[in-house]
Amino acid sequence: MSKQEETRDRVLDLVESLAVGQPIPAERQLALDLGVSRLTVRAALDDLVRDGYLDRRHGSGTYVTEPKIAQPLTLTSFSDDMRRRGMTPGSRTLELTTTLAGARLAHRLGVSPEARLIRVKRLRLADSQPMAMEVLHVPEALVPGLTRANFEGHSFYELLRERYGIIIATGTQSIEPTVTSEEESEVLGVPLHTPAFLFERTTVSESGRIVEFVRSIYRGDRYRLVADLVLQRSRNGRSAGVPRSSPAAVRGNGGDQSPGAEAPHSRNRGKLPG
Repeated sequence: MSKQEETRDRVLDLVESLAVGQPIPAERQLALDLGVSRLTVRAALDDLVRDGYLDRRHGSGTYVTEPKIAQPLTLTSFSDDMRRRGMTPGSRTLELTTTLAGARLAHRLGVSPEARLIRVKRLRLADSQPMAMEVLHVPEALVPGLTRANFEGHSFYELLRERYGIIIATGTQSIEPTVTSEEESEVLGVPLHTPAFLFERTTVSESGRIVEFVRSIYRGDRYRLVADLVLQRSRNGRSAGVPRSSPAAVRGNGGDQSPGAEAPHSRNRGKLPG
């Protein structure tokens, strides 16, 4: 292990012992305490800031950030996910309109291009803090009478089940890194071009009908995606090497899209956060 890696681990031990919002010692003091150079300390702190464990405030110091929320790659609603973490979920409907599907959304939803869709833009909250912005499209014929008020403080999946008798069963989701646009930055309360996760998903009901297409932006400073890799074996006993995703708890800084993200993305079929 290099001196920088060792220093990073020792500083991370210190971070874990402090409360959110507390400052860590100055670089000079850390260098003395750890017996390393200030350059080594600074490089270690740069790593921890980049990974979201610390937040540098110009002219003030370096502070412990809020823990990141683990985003499970499983079929669950945002509301249920936040409740499991002891947080109070919330939702603010920013816009609800009707529109024609058009060719692209018709293909996604398996409807005619002339079909009418309900388009809902909403802000997802946890303990009143902005977490994600999502744009949802659902065929109007599936959810007659849907209003803005129906989304306030409710899980959409619960609403589908209880009011319309639609039970979500499976789906397809893609995930890729991106940065926030002007609108997304304003809604989420983050600087322009803040790192974020772009989720695109379609969900399917138990009857096999495509129910929704959603594009969501999750704040990169509050989320981390983690997958457990399970070695699967083929019939001849050889390793197939297929990863399997599962929820995981993480620590760090504390369902729309931003155009132009060109980084590689991963896909998780049949498992998604609602």
